[in-house]
Amino acid sequence: MKQYGVLVVDDSAFMRRAISLILEKDPQFFVVGIARNGVEAIEKVQRLRPDLVTMDVEMPEMNGLRALEQIMKASPVPVVMLSSLTGEGAKETLQALELGAVDFFLKENLIKNRDDIEQLQDFLLRLKGIAEAKLPRATPEVQLQRKVKTKRNHRQTDLIFIGCSTGGPSALQSILPRFQEDFPIPIVVAQHMPPGFTKPLADRFNTLCQLRVREIQNDQVMQAGSIYIAPSGFQTQFEKKQDGTVIFKVDNPIGVKSLYKPSIDVTLTSAAPIFTDRLLSVILTGMGIDGMQGSGLVKKYGGNVFVEAEESCIVYGMPKAVKEAGHADGQHLLSRMYQEIISFV
Repeated sequence: MKQYGVLVVDDSAFMRRAISLILEKDPQFFVVGIARNGVEAIEKVQRLRPDLVTMDVEMPEMNGLRALEQIMKASPVPVVMLSSLTGEGAKETLQALELGAVDFFLKENLIKNRDDIEQLQDFLLRLKGIAEAKLPRATPEVQLQRKVKTKRNHRQTDLIFIGCSTGGPSALQSILPRFQEDFPIPIVVAQHMPPGFTKPLADRFNTLCQLRVREIQNDQVMQAGSIYIAPSGFQTQFEKKQDGTVIFKVDNPIGVKSLYKPSIDVTLTSAAPIFTDRLLSVILTGMGIDGMQGSGLVKKYGGNVFVEAEESCIVYGMPKAVKEAGHADGQHLLSRMYQEIISFV
């Protein structure tokens, strides 16, 4: 049984102890050390060589973002941020993901639900996947390249759907800003995130992308040339009106059970019968199998499915599940995914 050494970084003695107790519930984890600020974290990462680091954001002397940036340059190791559920916390968390953090968890959820066995098991399972994850590269600021508008003679796609989880924000940043301002097909993104984080994610991408990016609202009409981010905490589905327009339904419908909100499977299940063979679904890096069932339905209705190749995935979970189920029409490196999408549509 493989074991993973974890460095716990937090300026709060209570939080250091709480995180350590959670880790000790699983025999595969052991606390290799603790650090009270970013300066100690950098030194102990180099000296102790942990398999994984849990990193607080706000700390004295040096905060988590500065420490993360230096760690990823000098001694790269999978880092998980412990975030607070605030507007500023969400902004800093997205910055951390851009700097190379693999994932994040909400402190509030870990502390308030310490007796929730299912949630703790999910936390520990995700940590194991992260400990073995491929490290993302810090995502540079995207320089927009204005191109001459392209004239497309034939369009065979009415919707591009992108689903992702662990490692998704950095993967999306290598794709979404590259779509040109004349791109005529709506793009819908379902990224696994806790409530309160998808609006800042949409706002961040809206500053980077040439297409307008917004978080989906209930009953909103889907329009061409826009990127839509499914809101966390709810399920996003499609509904086609009698006049042919397609609207989003954002709620928590009775009878729909899923660990994830938004769920890739739930969204694709509603999209497949509406867009049929004019739907392109792209499944990027992520843990678990969300998207496998929905991809099967996409194929049933004649649509197409691309998955990210193992070589570029931070966590090769969701793409692997779709591929092994026989639902993938193509498997592409992240660096090639935008071009493959453009070539297809």
